[in-house]
Amino acid sequence: MAGYVIAEVDVHDAALFEEYRKMVPATIAQYGGRYLVRGGATDSKEGGWTPRRLVMLEFPSADQARRWYHSPEYAPALALRLKAATTRMVIVEGI
Repeated sequence: MAGYVIAEVDVHDAALFEEYRKMVPATIAQYGGRYLVRGGATDSKEGGWTPRRLVMLEFPSADQARRWYHSPEYAPALALRLKAATTRMVIVEGI
């Protein structure tokens, strides 16, 4: 069953985040993942949730998504993102 990474990202250092954006796609692909949502306009309907930036990734499984997140390939990009943005993220199993 597929695994999904869903992240709400609030960028506070655009230049540093741009470096992150250049680094991360190759690491996602290396672990069999792909972008489903990468930014774009949101239309809040309930609960007052208005994310500034929303990202959704699909991996072959939730375990594979975890492998990517904890991988040595993603580690340098993760370090940049932690400096450039505040993120709320979950990994969820799909159906």
